[in-house]
Amino acid sequence: QVRAVNGISLTVHPGEIYLIMGPSGSGKTTLITILGGLLSSTSGSVVINGDDVTALKENKLPSFRLNNIGFIFQSFNLLSALTAAENVAIPLLAKGVPRGKALMQARQALERLGLAERLSNKPSDLSGGEKQRVAIARALITNPAIILADEPTANLDSKNGHEVMLKLCAVSCEENKSVIIVSHDSRIKDIAHKVLWIEDGKLIREEEGNHKKVCPHDNLR
Repeated sequence: QVRAVNGISLTVHPGEIYLIMGPSGSGKTTLITILGGLLSSTSGSVVINGDDVTALKENKLPSFRLNNIGFIFQSFNLLSALTAAENVAIPLLAKGVPRGKALMQARQALERLGLAERLSNKPSDLSGGEKQRVAIARALITNPAIILADEPTANLDSKNGHEVMLKLCAVSCEENKSVIIVSHDSRIKDIAHKVLWIEDGKLIREEEGNHKKVCPHDNLR
């Protein structure tokens, strides 16, 4: 029997950024998928805000994820037929927020991320960096306790990758969110409080990140 993730324990407090690194196939994405309640584990537990995610019934998980976890994906996962604002509004609409109010909140979230001129643009009209900022806005729109980001800078050039790093740092510092990032990008160590190295599903070592106080108030703008 092969265990994709085995014996890994971590505690992430509000306002902290944890970076999970390791070679391809090491179990990084499996771990973050379990943490997000998208994949069941055979043992162990995941506790978010006092709730044991692993003990929740299958039909309760979507609602829990919607209210407590924001996801940021490598491939952005934006719906091509919708505008930037409509993409960001999706989680609010899923919660039953009226469309007008949801779109207003989505526009405000995008404006905070410097996308005031892109509200009506569809993904095909956005750059990679802009798409990722839309994805960040969507992840934050329900005010979740934790943000899970899977390779958030992988499809971006160095400039846009750096901007996304600063946005994630601001999310953690200014909004007191727990942020867990899976990435091959060693530059993210500069914003991380802790770095976990995983290999063959096991935690090899844990070290301090190079968390620099690069979190001025305008990082979300």
